[in-house]
Amino acid sequence: MNTTVTVRLPDKLVSSLDEIAKITERSRSFLIKKAIETYIEEQADLQIALDRMRDTSDTEISITDLRKKLNV
Repeated sequence: MNTTVTVRLPDKLVSSLDEIAKITERSRSFLIKKAIETYIEEQADLQIALDRMRDTSDTEISITDLRKKLNV
């Protein structure tokens, strides 16, 4: 199921979006959907990283030790 969502964008952003849509032969909707998906994935990754940084029980490993462990 799809839901229609309406947003207001600055003219300059719409112009850029239209230019990319033309070059890639994709619709505005496709590009906006992909941009939102990417943003959400990156935010989830960021939150995981921040949570791990704050977790005092999560041990740190130096780059030297990591290289030894990976044999590189």
